[in-house]
Amino acid sequence: MRPSWFESREESKALRAMLLPLDLAALAYRAGACLHRSAYDRGWLKRRRLSCRVVSVGNLTVGGSGKTPTAAWLAVALRRRGHKVAIASRGYGRRSQEPVVVVSDGVQVRAGVSAAGDEPLVLAAHAPGVPVLVGPDRSVVGLRAVSAFGADVLVLDDGFHHHRLARNVELLTVDGRFGFGNGRVLPRGPLREPLSALSRADAIGIIDGPLAPADARSVEAFAPGVLQFSARRRPRGLRALSGGPEAPPESLAGLEVGVLAGIARPAALRQAVEALGARVVARRSFPDHHPFRARDVRDLSRYARLWVTTEKDAVKILPSWVGQAEVRVLTIDLEVSEPERILDFIEARMR
Repeated sequence: MRPSWFESREESKALRAMLLPLDLAALAYRAGACLHRSAYDRGWLKRRRLSCRVVSVGNLTVGGSGKTPTAAWLAVALRRRGHKVAIASRGYGRRSQEPVVVVSDGVQVRAGVSAAGDEPLVLAAHAPGVPVLVGPDRSVVGLRAVSAFGADVLVLDDGFHHHRLARNVELLTVDGRFGFGNGRVLPRGPLREPLSALSRADAIGIIDGPLAPADARSVEAFAPGVLQFSARRRPRGLRALSGGPEAPPESLAGLEVGVLAGIARPAALRQAVEALGARVVARRSFPDHHPFRARDVRDLSRYARLWVTTEKDAVKILPSWVGQAEVRVLTIDLEVSEPERILDFIEARMR
């Protein structure tokens, strides 16, 4: 992800001229995305409708917007309200070619990271009692969730752009710190679809907000009156890479640490660690969904004795790889403001 995407939308004439090739590529990308969606909207391609209710949780931008923690929170909350919930994910980065993999049956994890991908394993950890399944075609995954687990609600993680499966509720998440960036589609900006796609959202969650004025105006322009809610990602604890009980996140206060991340915005981990009172003395960053190998982490102890990483990265790192370094995993929970309001709204839309 390019940091310049999330800087000011104002650009000089010289910069615009320099970026003209990217503008042309963005036009092609935008046309392709619009054509793909229109093919389903016009009935040229058929949407599959499942016997269960479907709630999609997605985002408009590349990178971490809080959609996966929101999907986990929603699945658990709906289960507590008596629904039989399952989560369907694409399983980005997995190496298995199976059309459907059951990552968790709601009781125990049944697949490793190579078959599941990293985010589905995090979903399984944060949604106890909820089956998690992965596959490239979410309609096929949904059929398995219904037949194998009796699901009456399917929560789609990263489902906003998966048009093949009909859904009852479209929930969009936006990182309030970054918003919609420069407002342009890939590769000129961070958007996976034009801002006009906001009109499809039934509800928009502002994560770690609030939105900047320009982004708030975009929501009002394309989704006037849409239900909005706010949520924040909060550090819950620290555990050893090998597992075990969690220590309070405040136990980092006053310590010198390194931060290890293969996520869309690695600076977010550094900022979270610093906010807990630690001093970051070393950083090691990799691309999002990086498939870690021993060579990536075996020399960590040369730069810091204690390292902190994310839950998403931890599922791909073996404790034996890190040598003498101590690696702790920072666990995160989502705190949703007025949760009953959004749950009541979603249940009403599912009826």
